Amino acid sequence: MAPVDLGKISSNVLKNAASGENVELGSLWQDQAVVLFFLRRFGCQICRWMASEVSKLEPSLKANGVALVGVGPEELGLEEFKTGQFFKGDVYIDEKKKSYKDLGFKRYNALSVLPAAMGKRVRDIASKASAEGIQGNFTGDLLQSGGVLIVAKGGEKVLLHFIQDSPGDHVALEDLAKALGISASVQPGQRPQCNADVCTR
Repeated sequence: MAPVDLGKISSNVLKNAASGENVELGSLWQDQAVVLFFLRRFGCQICRWMASEVSKLEPSLKANGVALVGVGPEELGLEEFKTGQFFKGDVYIDEKKKSYKDLGFKRYNALSVLPAAMGKRVRDIASKASAEGIQGNFTGDLLQSGGVLIVAKGGEKVLLHFIQDSPGDHVALEDLAKALGISASVQPGQRPQCNADVCTR
């Protein structure tokens, strides 16, 4: 994977989900380090579980001057996502999916999405999400994948660039904390499980 060119992506425009204001991606790491969590979809059950997992780090991140930001590829499902309180950071929309593309977050096609959605990791997470009362739906773009980008304050360097290979792939909480050089005492949830039905969810 080619290294991330922060200079190139810093001018990508995101829309603040709360205010509707457009901001440049680079403004999010201008004054503090930032964990950028790129969701596949707001309605995705697996994404919602991952969002609730990474949110467990929010108190530790805040205490260490690190922002937690969620990015979605479209507004569909946003209101339900906010109502469900799955995520503790600020949320933005990448309406043109430019940052998704620039960061190498792949898109499935109609043939590849089903096998990916039926993988064991996805099934595991879906079952855990269901056990925790987290549901999903099929609203929105089912073909987009996501990942995580952690950038040091001022855009000094990329601390972590994670690209999902399967919809069930995610970064362990201890690995996120390690990338930032902070200690965090959180209890990660066990991974949930998915069938074809849930995974595309």
